[in-house]
Amino acid sequence: MGVGRSYCVALLGLNGYIVEVEADIGQTLPNFIILGLPDAALNEAKERIRSAAQNSGIPLSRRKITANLIPASLPKRGSGFDLAITMAVLHAAGDIREISGTVFIAELGLDGRLRPVRGILPAVMAAVQSGYPDIVVADANAAEASLVPGARVRGYKTLARLAFDFGADPRDLALDYNPVDVDVPDDDAEMAPLVPDLCDVSGQAEARRALEVAAAGGHHMLLTGPPGAGKTMLAERLPGLLPDLTDTAAMEVTAIHSLAAVQSSAASLIRRPPFENPHHSATSAAIIGGGSGLPRPGAASRAHRGVLFLDEAPEYERRVLDALRQPLESGELVIHRSAGTAAYPARFQLVLAANPCPCGKASGKGMDCTCTAMMRRRYFGRISGPLLDRVDIQLQVERVSLADFGQAGEEEDTHTVAARVSAARERQLERLQAMGLETNSQVPGRTLRGELRLAPVATRILDTALERGTLTARGYDRVLRLAWTLADLGHSDTPDIDHIGQALGLRQAAAAT
Repeated sequence: MGVGRSYCVALLGLNGYIVEVEADIGQTLPNFIILGLPDAALNEAKERIRSAAQNSGIPLSRRKITANLIPASLPKRGSGFDLAITMAVLHAAGDIREISGTVFIAELGLDGRLRPVRGILPAVMAAVQSGYPDIVVADANAAEASLVPGARVRGYKTLARLAFDFGADPRDLALDYNPVDVDVPDDDAEMAPLVPDLCDVSGQAEARRALEVAAAGGHHMLLTGPPGAGKTMLAERLPGLLPDLTDTAAMEVTAIHSLAAVQSSAASLIRRPPFENPHHSATSAAIIGGGSGLPRPGAASRAHRGVLFLDEAPEYERRVLDALRQPLESGELVIHRSAGTAAYPARFQLVLAANPCPCGKASGKGMDCTCTAMMRRRYFGRISGPLLDRVDIQLQVERVSLADFGQAGEEEDTHTVAARVSAARERQLERLQAMGLETNSQVPGRTLRGELRLAPVATRILDTALERGTLTARGYDRVLRLAWTLADLGHSDTPDIDHIGQALGLRQAAAAT
């Protein structure tokens, strides 16, 4: 008997690596050994494979079986290697014909059923990029795997049917076994999500305008105000103002959600920007990413190309908030663990919401507030200065007056505002596409002071604020980015003094109260 070979994919973060699976059948006592840094789930594959093969009518050899996963230095995790190991062993035993570079990604059930695994989209993307377009997956993963351009995907329900197609003797195969899908269908997942409409927000003209500016330029926001002022309602309506994702962005977002899902079975690419709203008691691993072994994506990565909303921001752990400073600058989260390093894209829009004090009544005249000045400073001081300096729009949201609350039906709806946002994005793309950028929020400071440099008369107010120390160099650049977005919304070729003043007001509104 020779050595059987098949192929699978190992994922480190969103990066996939082709793994060659070698199987050898020895002449010694029965045993099953898996080499190549397998984790506990992969080591358990030995029993799953034996039972699945037996119940499929193609029992494994009773001699010593050695499966080697190459490269041996690369950590292998999860049950997605089950099928590749099985096919390599069957090939070594001569039960199936040459499998000629096919990649197998699926978990095996004890009855011989092929079960879906998470992360199928990034795994198939890695296989195609490495020159292995022929992919075999579980039938439940076939639709998602087929989303990758260039992939020749075949989905199977049972090991017996797969072995038959690869030349196994049909006399003993359990080909009549046709498992019924026992998964409970998620009806809610199939329904189109209900998009909250901006016309539901009564009054708040300044906050609505700030939300439009944030959507048009991809800017981060801080909303400060008393409970019930509408901060959460505003944040929830930001994704509806954003345009649909491009093909490249949709593939990135779908890949992240495929990896993060318990069972991934996406039938189409995610076209709408995601919205993540973790609770303030969430851990660092839940928001930033992590966990035991190789780190998994957290809420910040799942919000890639969308919105990450942190309500009651001062209630989050300080180290969790400060950990967001890296992706706000680079658009990527790099997580280091003892088992390896994983990098996930995390280019999201951050929206923070906070009360003005612990009791939440220190707005307006603040007559009902029971907090001392020290309590207020300590409460809001939980959001560090370096993080706030990276937030473009800092707005004070006041309570809705009775007059505004009674004027229902006069506010613009999401569709109307989204049309203006889309037009502004098109102007930005026309100006920035040659630089490899998409929105004003991505423009580096060197470009703002170089190719896009404004006349000194327009930036005089910013120069004065920088000299007085009321504005940092980073804040200076962020005001310029806001001014360019305001100009795009106003169909102006370049920002003028009014745009600079409005941008400075949007950034310093919360600090001035």
